Amino acid sequence: MTGLAQIRSTFLDFFRKQGHEVVASSPLVPRNDPTLMFANSGMVQFKNVFTGAEKRPYSRATTAQKCVRAGGKHNDLDNVGYTARHHTFFEMLGNFSFGDYFKPDAIEWAWTLVTKDYGLIKDRLTVTVYSEDDEAFGLWKKIAGLPESRIIRIPTSDNFWAMGDTGPCGPCSEIFFDHGDKIPGGPPGSADADGDRFIEIWNLVFMQYEQVTKEERINLPRPSIDTGMGLERISAVLQGTHDNYETDLFRSLIAAIVEETNVPADGKYKASNRVIADHLRASSFLIADGVLPSNEGRGYVLRRIMRRAMRHAELLGVKEPLMWKLVPALVREMGGAYPELGRAEALIEETLKLEESRFRKTLERGLRILDEESAALDKGHVFSGDTAFKLYDTYGFPLDLTQDALKPRGIAVDTQAFDKAMTKQREDARQAWKGTGEAKTDTIWFDIRERVGATEFLGYDTEQAEGVIKAIIAEGKEISELKSGAKGAIIVNQTPFYGESGGQTGDHGVIRTAAGALFRVTDTQKRVGDLFIHQGVVEKGQFKAGDAVELDVDHARRSGNRQHHSATHLLHEALRETLGSHVAQKGSLVEPDRLRFDYSHNKAMTAEEIAQVEAMANAIVLQNDAVTTRLMSVDEAIAEGAMALFGEKYGDEVRVVSMGIRPEGNRRIYSLELCGGTHAARTGDIGLIKVISESASAAGVRRIEALAGEAAKRYLDTQDKRIHAAASVLRVTPADVVQRIETLMDERKKLERELAEAKKQLALGGGAAKGDDGISEAGGVKLMARVIKGINPKDMKGLVDDGKAKLGSGVVALVGLNDEGRAGLIVGVTDDLTKRFNAVDLVRIGSEVLGGKGGGGRPDMAQAGGPDASKAEAALEAIRNAVAA
Repeated sequence: MTGLAQIRSTFLDFFRKQGHEVVASSPLVPRNDPTLMFANSGMVQFKNVFTGAEKRPYSRATTAQKCVRAGGKHNDLDNVGYTARHHTFFEMLGNFSFGDYFKPDAIEWAWTLVTKDYGLIKDRLTVTVYSEDDEAFGLWKKIAGLPESRIIRIPTSDNFWAMGDTGPCGPCSEIFFDHGDKIPGGPPGSADADGDRFIEIWNLVFMQYEQVTKEERINLPRPSIDTGMGLERISAVLQGTHDNYETDLFRSLIAAIVEETNVPADGKYKASNRVIADHLRASSFLIADGVLPSNEGRGYVLRRIMRRAMRHAELLGVKEPLMWKLVPALVREMGGAYPELGRAEALIEETLKLEESRFRKTLERGLRILDEESAALDKGHVFSGDTAFKLYDTYGFPLDLTQDALKPRGIAVDTQAFDKAMTKQREDARQAWKGTGEAKTDTIWFDIRERVGATEFLGYDTEQAEGVIKAIIAEGKEISELKSGAKGAIIVNQTPFYGESGGQTGDHGVIRTAAGALFRVTDTQKRVGDLFIHQGVVEKGQFKAGDAVELDVDHARRSGNRQHHSATHLLHEALRETLGSHVAQKGSLVEPDRLRFDYSHNKAMTAEEIAQVEAMANAIVLQNDAVTTRLMSVDEAIAEGAMALFGEKYGDEVRVVSMGIRPEGNRRIYSLELCGGTHAARTGDIGLIKVISESASAAGVRRIEALAGEAAKRYLDTQDKRIHAAASVLRVTPADVVQRIETLMDERKKLERELAEAKKQLALGGGAAKGDDGISEAGGVKLMARVIKGINPKDMKGLVDDGKAKLGSGVVALVGLNDEGRAGLIVGVTDDLTKRFNAVDLVRIGSEVLGGKGGGGRPDMAQAGGPDASKAEAALEAIRNAVAA
């Protein structure tokens, strides 16, 4: 058993057989400990289990945990490549008991695994215990049969572990392997302990106390076990070397480097090959866990790791980006144990390639200036801090690279002058921050951003995390605490909450403290670029600056936002496919239960076009293809065909979101857009896309509104219920509803025609005061004068024509009454009388009586109206008098 993968699986299988749950490694970015930059031990993901804040369905666990030590308190970066065992990334094997077994089982299993399953010779093993831990001393003597000379008591804090100034703590016990007298060094606790002969391979923490105060320590009611074995170290031992870089994993990675560079693995460039191999692992795993290079926080540490490796690639004489070419070799070696590497392979390659391409220009320019400015300096001299700042500020050359480049010549950098120049730059930026309106109110955010730094966004791959409150704001002012019932805004160092941008609305959720305080987040906004503002109200307890808090995003709302945001991308491309390449996004709104999308187009979409857009988008949904994200430069992304979103501002590096495969079978990406929002993991997670409206938004801009996922399902369920209800009323099946409605509409139109005809006949058929048909004479002229109710105004002209035909020669005057008390008047004159009577003149006479003004038409037909229907008979009498005159 020599392969690293087999050593890992043997450890996990051993403890699985002892009743342990094999738990997957947590991400490198801790979700439950805001004080840590990266996970640096196996117990990090179980911290809340050990403290009792979290319950798990198991009391025993075993893991192979990804760890990084390259920033903050645990920083091994500068030693990597020059020692046998320093790494930025490493794996920690561990077994854990949460109040279950304790020292006897932990020691027995450790000894059994090491000596039997791993086959290490007992005579080459030495153990340490805390000086006061007589129990552990006795157990090692009994279980392992070690002589007392090889059970070494250590009185220092090296063998006593504590989670912090207060909290769980306990003695440790370590297992050391003796590499033999050919390696310098002495046993632990001796004057030569720092040598490489005796190497610690496993540390067992016996968590049996709780530190209540600095002076008081009590026994824990349920003691626990936390162990850690470095996989790289134990692999070196089992493979017969004291050098981690001589193990099979590193030999494979370094072989891939040699193949690309044609530079020997050993000799002059041994350290550079090792740096690149180590930093490749750290960079790739950090990117896979959501960290991207930046100038702040974790992203800055990643950038330092990447650029240090790239600097060593340059020392090897490599002229083109190298690290991205090595990713497949890493995935082959470690992708089986950590599938996230394979899933993120494209993102890792793109990120490394982009960073190295940009950095090579920075490196070339910076080294040239550095050589010129330091040419006159000798060993022991100090390089100007102002010049170092100029290299950083103007040319993007980091301070640590300046120090690294000058270190071999024995030249230091004036870091105090560098820091002074940095402070002055920040003060100048603050003074330059001027504006009115919203920009002016943003000065408070600018000041806070300058003091506390950017908020690290963790929400691309998690909805829960822990953070530390950096600032609290209420009513436009920074305050120290926010009490129950108060509204305000909370800023933390890291957050899973998405701040509104790019059309996507901000997350909602809750922020809690361990003491039970609860802050309801009702909106999340971004200010001054990268400061996340959690707005809401305190529902319980109080919050203070410096509090450690748990942040929990509203899952349902986030899921809805993801579905609708991804649906927006698919609809955008479907619109371009259907309507033409002129279509471009002109604005959008992404909410949990709907989306709105504005696009350039000069006419309304037809029903057929809407159906086609829906069908195209849903076809990609059904592919259930992975939604992938890559990091690229803006120019590269646009050149590759990525669509930029309307109104967005982009930096030098952008996230490029791709989803779906075009149906032609050529594996071309369907949708490719620059986007910083959150998205579904796979297109199938969108569920369904339904367009519910299409309308005009502005000149040359149309708008569609659509639903996705559960919102679309609810909409269609409601529509389905309406169809079934209609079918029930119509007494047909749902499939026959449309046909039945069409039949009813035809019948209605027929009945309406028949009713209108009957009303016309009734209106002309009698009942008038001046005779059965309303016909009389006025001045020797036949006159039909009638008041009519219940006739559609558009049918009045037909009645006049019918009346004129009935008279043969004469005048027809009809007043139609409506339900609102108004009257409509129409007058007709037969052609033989138009020289004696003008219908326009007659209708105006009647209209005046009705309270109307004027009227119009032709000599043979004219219309008017008035507000006083009670004067209908008087209006007809006025017309009669005019005809008789």
